[in-house]
Amino acid sequence: MFQSFRQAMAWLHTWFGLVLGFVLMAAFFFGALSVFDREIDRWAIPSTRIEPQPMPSFENVLRPAFERMHPTQQAIDAMAPRVNGAMPERFDTVVSWSAYTTHRDPVLALFAGYQVPNAKDPEEAIWADTTIDPRDGTPLPNDRLKIGSGFFYPMHYSLTLDWKNLGIFIVGLSALVMLAALVSGVVMHRKIFREFFTFRPGKARLRSVLDLHNLTGVVALPFHFFFALTGLLIFAATYYFPLGHTQLHELHDLHAEVEARETGLPHQRAGVAAGLANVDAMVADAQRRWKANDKAGDVGFLVLQHLGDENGYVSVYRAGTDRIALVGDGIHYKASTGQLIREDPAATPVGRMAEFLTGLHLQHFRHWLLRWLYVLGGLAGAVCIATGFVFFVEKRKRQHAQMGSQGARIVDALAVTTVTGMVLATLGILVANRLLPEDLPARGDWERYAFWGTWALAFLHAGLRSAPVARGLANPAWREQCWAIAVLAVSVVALNWATTGDHLLATLSRGYWPVAGVDLFILAGGTIAVLAAVRLRRRAQQAGQERAASQEAARA
Repeated sequence: MFQSFRQAMAWLHTWFGLVLGFVLMAAFFFGALSVFDREIDRWAIPSTRIEPQPMPSFENVLRPAFERMHPTQQAIDAMAPRVNGAMPERFDTVVSWSAYTTHRDPVLALFAGYQVPNAKDPEEAIWADTTIDPRDGTPLPNDRLKIGSGFFYPMHYSLTLDWKNLGIFIVGLSALVMLAALVSGVVMHRKIFREFFTFRPGKARLRSVLDLHNLTGVVALPFHFFFALTGLLIFAATYYFPLGHTQLHELHDLHAEVEARETGLPHQRAGVAAGLANVDAMVADAQRRWKANDKAGDVGFLVLQHLGDENGYVSVYRAGTDRIALVGDGIHYKASTGQLIREDPAATPVGRMAEFLTGLHLQHFRHWLLRWLYVLGGLAGAVCIATGFVFFVEKRKRQHAQMGSQGARIVDALAVTTVTGMVLATLGILVANRLLPEDLPARGDWERYAFWGTWALAFLHAGLRSAPVARGLANPAWREQCWAIAVLAVSVVALNWATTGDHLLATLSRGYWPVAGVDLFILAGGTIAVLAAVRLRRRAQQAGQERAASQEAARA
């Protein structure tokens, strides 16, 4: 079938990249945005535009907030089929309380699990979550969508397709394909070092597109390979190969019992009521222990297990923003007395490697320059895939036009939808965020509808305007959607100013970079869209002049 190994690799690179490149484009683009997900959250929810806050006092802030929590009616309805008999009106037995924050979070996420009487699976709990202002414990409305951490971030690894974790499996398959495409790309391009320095924008369109495709692929090759691999490793044990919870279920339970005996952290409740000692004193003791070991003392995760039971314990985990590895450094206390139970020992060499790879992928560390390099790497991946689409269409559209095939037209319409359409959808959700009334019920759902609706309109537009591709010409939808991106980008920044008063001069003057940075990034994207639209218009005019000249010569 193939005359050489390089030809086989070229076929694999082309078709694997084409079929699943649409998914990878979303993974790269929204992964790049997710690097600053907390900053996007602050832009999207003006009431959270405060400075990041440390973990607050448990006794003064967290405990009252936890005691107010209760599962939502939606969670109760979802749990009802898994219960023998009627659901209780109240859930008084608390399985766990937990609070999570990062050095970039101005708000605090709280989670509570409750035991369900007569549940078919006694170990299954019903959960509630809320977000509070850590300064005073004031709860924030639960229908406010955290666009950065609650939508863009899950979009890059699950496409927000939650049914049977379908999105996670699709993205995982795409990551495998990406690794194959990277290897095949290296095999295809024997002069890879030269391509590191080669970009000829003045050459013919096909040559310049291929140069940009090669350049963005080669420059960020280690980044692309590393993130595809570590993404697969992070989800491997939880979703792709969950042997401990499926085929090895009994062995998994036995391991949990043995671990509880060895660590002193009970796996189950004792059934004996007990009180709760001062948690703030436990946190202070944990911080003293970290300081004695020359470690930063920020608390990132606080967990109370088996609350109100003799087997209850409190776990205090260090934020670990001072290092790349995703470490917890947990210290555990008996809940009823505050007595120290255990300090987590240093990880094994394999464990340290896992912590480093996971931390480097999730980037919870405090390093702003490296974060921007992540953004550039993600956008380089998106540009690499986008130019791959363009090259595929440009190389084949004239041939398809002569054959009467619609293949190039279909791929071009999908490429427009994936590249410019995805950017339009992103701006669309931000426009909706600023225009929708603050007291609108299910406001977050309406913002999601705006995202998918804008993307659907971009798809329809790309398809309707793709007829010239079937004649070997350029699709005007590329140019038109670039103009739409520019208009929406300016609109988003203007709407932020009009609805909150936080215009660029104000945010820059007081150094509030979370909002100023988002506005500047959006304007930069709009500027690039204008430059692209102008260039595409010139190319279209030049192509029209060449066609007119050739027709005139043919008539002569």
